[in-house]
Amino acid sequence: MSISEPDAPPLVDVGALQAAVARFASERGWQRFHSPKNLAMALAGEVGELLEIFQWLGEDASREVARRPESARAVRDELADVLIYFVRLADVLGVDLNEALASKLAANALRYPVEQVRGSAVKAPPR
Repeated sequence: MSISEPDAPPLVDVGALQAAVARFASERGWQRFHSPKNLAMALAGEVGELLEIFQWLGEDASREVARRPESARAVRDELADVLIYFVRLADVLGVDLNEALASKLAANALRYPVEQVRGSAVKAPPR
């Protein structure tokens, strides 16, 4: 069964997380601040904070950052913040993340055929 078939199991199910984050925002009266623009900017800010953890690390050190006691909590916290804003933005915009993911993976499979790209990090030109 391919990922694009209607009977395929969900690749991602964020319903409970969307509901929890929406409830969190609602309890605090933050819905008015959660415009797509504001959420996208907050998401970019959190990604920046995640990037800051990796700044100046070598490849090997970057692979260990989530295992090192001095950085593990920060990595988990920033990844959680990124996920929260990402899921909230999708919810506010009404984007079905499972459909978007399945569609994008199918498009990427066409853009990057295994037999042509295996072992290569070269980005394909846009279609």
